[in-house]
Amino acid sequence: MRVALVHDWLNQMGGAEQVLEALVALFPGAPVYTSIYDPQRVSPAYRTWDIRVSWMNRLPGVGAHHLWYLPLYPLAFESFDLTGYDVVISNKSAFAHSVITPPETTHICYCLTPTRFLWQYAEYRRREGIGRWTNALLQPILTWQRMLDRLAAERVDHFIAISRVVQARIRKFYRRESVIIHPPVDTDRFVPARTPPGDYYLVVSRLIPYKRVDLAVQACTRLGVPLLVVGEGRDRKALERMAGPTVRFLGRVSDAELVRLMQGARAFLFPGLEDFGIAPVEAMACGRPVIAYAGGGALDTVVPGETGEFFHPQTVDALAAVLADFDPTRYDPLACRARAEMFATSVFRQKLRAFVEAVLTDEAPHRAVAAVAP
Repeated sequence: MRVALVHDWLNQMGGAEQVLEALVALFPGAPVYTSIYDPQRVSPAYRTWDIRVSWMNRLPGVGAHHLWYLPLYPLAFESFDLTGYDVVISNKSAFAHSVITPPETTHICYCLTPTRFLWQYAEYRRREGIGRWTNALLQPILTWQRMLDRLAAERVDHFIAISRVVQARIRKFYRRESVIIHPPVDTDRFVPARTPPGDYYLVVSRLIPYKRVDLAVQACTRLGVPLLVVGEGRDRKALERMAGPTVRFLGRVSDAELVRLMQGARAFLFPGLEDFGIAPVEAMACGRPVIAYAGGGALDTVVPGETGEFFHPQTVDALAAVLADFDPTRYDPLACRARAEMFATSVFRQKLRAFVEAVLTDEAPHRAVAAVAP
């Protein structure tokens, strides 16, 4: 089976890159096609991969400011020659699904979300503070790119969604059905500790507006309970200004320290609205409960009363109310661990390989007919 992988861009590390790493491990030797690649901004391990970049990689400043070039990405992905592959798997939250595959190639899109900048623009505009004049200039570009995005979605043979909320978006924006295969979580690295947990709550996140770390900071400050915040981002200074003496910002930490912090947390706080959310599952793999906003991917992973609790609406008051009544001894660490194992990397690999093989088996008779057709 000749497989090619397609990824939006390789100039940052996040959940999308964790999925890509699992795909590379599942299909060793498969080339990775991407719009841009900055080796200094991603894992050094990527340098051993067969990475094939588009002409966009030569644009000035694209590694650090890739969003400046949004209108060009569909054209970049359409320029790739994917002749000779049995399967192309695009791992996409932006434009990777725009590739054009030959008729004999099956294109499977592992959809992290339909392109958020296009289809959830009002929310994106509020979050990024896009002004009135910039918004007016963007409107014709957005209209044109939505058309291209829909056309690209029609060329995909099969969609896979990462959660129920993403499945609903694929149906709404692309008018396509999909199956759900949840992203992989490294449950081998995140394991329960042999010692009792500490008394602090934990947030692990990029410190940017839509992650809503401000809710956790303000709720824990109000209640005077310890909160540790792991991560960096442009919101850090604003969050530090609103934080009380019980809130500490740790910045980036090592992999080993992250596991230790997860293991020792009273609970993991997940206040944002995410498409899936790998970090809460990592916390559950460590045997720790999760307090999450009742929306998005958390609805697929957290079981209220068993592996954690939800708060709603997405306000400081609602989160503080749950924290004030929270007793971590109500939640069995073994139950948290068992829930996390349902999203293990091994489960992801098994489900994805089975899906690919089933698709190819189903399409084989049609390909045979096409091959002998006059």
